[in-house]
Amino acid sequence: MPRPPGVLENEWGALRPAVFGAAYRLLGSVADAEDVTQDVWLRAATADLRDVRDLRAWLLTVAARRSYDILKSARARRETYVGPWLPAPLLTGPDASEPVLVDESVGSAMLLVMEELKPPERVAFILHDVFGLEFSQIADVLGASGAAARQLASRARRKMATAKQSTPHASRAERERLLTTFRDAYEAGDIAGLVRLLHPDAVYVTDGGGKLAAARKYIHGGARIAMVMVRVGRQWRPDSIEVIEVGGEPALLLRREGRAVSVDTVEIKDGLVVAYRRVLNPDKLAHL
Repeated sequence: MPRPPGVLENEWGALRPAVFGAAYRLLGSVADAEDVTQDVWLRAATADLRDVRDLRAWLLTVAARRSYDILKSARARRETYVGPWLPAPLLTGPDASEPVLVDESVGSAMLLVMEELKPPERVAFILHDVFGLEFSQIADVLGASGAAARQLASRARRKMATAKQSTPHASRAERERLLTTFRDAYEAGDIAGLVRLLHPDAVYVTDGGGKLAAARKYIHGGARIAMVMVRVGRQWRPDSIEVIEVGGEPALLLRREGRAVSVDTVEIKDGLVVAYRRVLNPDKLAHL
């Protein structure tokens, strides 16, 4: 790639994770975030940046404008999405191909909460609360006043705080332990073992995007979920199930014939799984 005027390649290398991280948090899509990051690089490659005093902020605002446009159109696409929508899993462990600033805002639970925010709220919250941009800079992205941007971020912050209070939290060690036990029971087809790990009122969510067979509605109840998962496991016969890190939290990656077929994340309360989320849409797994 050509070197952007006034921007050293090592500067881009250091700032690229933040650009990608902002786009991913805004869009919940690895593919879209990669496209936005490439667009930002191309924009930087042709821009005169000699007078830019805060390169990080400049790059983030360019990424946010592009993401904001996509986000507004994505909300319309969500209405025609087949079945439940889940964010595309982002590898964040030591084997991650894309380094990203990791915090709770890239976890599946918080990304789903942010999906409920209006696009301007999501932009204001992520740019200010996660990446520390000034409201004057955010206002420029949204085409609003600084006061309006501040109000949008405040409104989003309240919604996020309310959702966070009601979202179960478990330590990383507890998640890893339960997922490993869950995997063993799943591989063994042990329905009773799975039932013991699932809350009686647990919910099972699958995102197939209409690309393959997947439940198009939530499945409720630990016993029913266990039976469905064992039946599906017998049909799939995955070659391997490994514990990986996705969005800063442990997850299960299922592979068949070397290809990723699902990534599963969980919410845990009082030592039991209360929400089991499975991404099946092959478009969301292609990067794995």
